[in-house]
Amino acid sequence: MAKVSVYNMEGSVVGDIELNDSVFGVEVNDHLVHLAVVNQLANNRQGTQSTKNRSAVRGGGKKPWRQKGTGHARQGSTRAPQWTGGGVVFAPQPRDYSYSINKKEKRAALKSALTSRVNEEKIFVLDELKFDEIKTKKFVEVLNNLKVNKALVIIGENDANVVKSAKNVANVKTALTNTINVFDILKYDNVVITKAAVEKIEEVYA
Repeated sequence: MAKVSVYNMEGSVVGDIELNDSVFGVEVNDHLVHLAVVNQLANNRQGTQSTKNRSAVRGGGKKPWRQKGTGHARQGSTRAPQWTGGGVVFAPQPRDYSYSINKKEKRAALKSALTSRVNEEKIFVLDELKFDEIKTKKFVEVLNNLKVNKALVIIGENDANVVKSAKNVANVKTALTNTINVFDILKYDNVVITKAAVEKIEEVYA
């Protein structure tokens, strides 16, 4: 089992913790990680783009001129695509880009992402993360004590003081153990996680 240091909020080492190899020590599968990231980005797409085709554009009901004898090319409507103000050919319409991947693949990808952070020594375990009040300055101090800036902070339970303290800090995102995903783990340079959150993740994914 991988052994990592446990820090307090002042940045001092107060012990160590052995991470479960079935979650934090698996063989990294880059292909599954890629699948999970592409899946999440696709599911986040709104798909609300909408353009009018010739049947949806207002007007153009009358034939602009007679079929023959004018010297002009024949035209049936001033709302055909070649006219200014006409409809768009193959106009994009609202659509759903989301799709699902195998649940086992998603779990394996998450474990691979967590393992890669452990291998790169970019995971920091805190004994606890608690504030008596909402204070962004205190949250920044904790990160400075750990010498990290762009970080995903994973907490074991929803603590309003912690979440709101981190809300205005640039390049920082807080997440609960049941909301973590591969994209966020890879997006942020470091993962700061509480000891309680580690135990919960191991309980669910081991």
